Amino acid sequence: MGIEKDIHQEKFSSARHKALINLLYTYGWAIEKIKENLARFDVTHQQFNILRILRGSHPKPLSTLQIRERMLDKMSDTSRIVDRLVAKDLVKKTTCTADKRLVDVVITEKGQKLLKRVDAETDSISNIMGKLSEKDAEMLTTILDKLRGSEDE
Repeated sequence: MGIEKDIHQEKFSSARHKALINLLYTYGWAIEKIKENLARFDVTHQQFNILRILRGSHPKPLSTLQIRERMLDKMSDTSRIVDRLVAKDLVKKTTCTADKRLVDVVITEKGQKLLKRVDAETDSISNIMGKLSEKDAEMLTTILDKLRGSEDE
């Protein structure tokens, strides 16, 4: 029975309504699984996302605005999350030389090492998606891209 059993709701107004509720429910489930996997590294899923973004741009610094553009969670307070990473010495902030109103952020060596530990000790995304075959995962991605209107044309 799937979603009906999980949320104790037997009827939906349409298949689209049911799919939307299932998508929202599954998002919450996936975030909780990711949080569980990252808890032992003392980072939140948002902090982890920022560290991965910065690792991808390293050694080039990014402003908090550029980081926010690349974040999965657009509702995040990027500056606050970066400040928490600074306090943990996982990233470093400096004043942008091109625009003094902006702050440049780079990942530190400690941040790089943490990501290497996470990569080596856990494959949280694969574990979460483990029940899907590669073909299923590709099909799901296609469907989600289509839903957002960003499918390849």
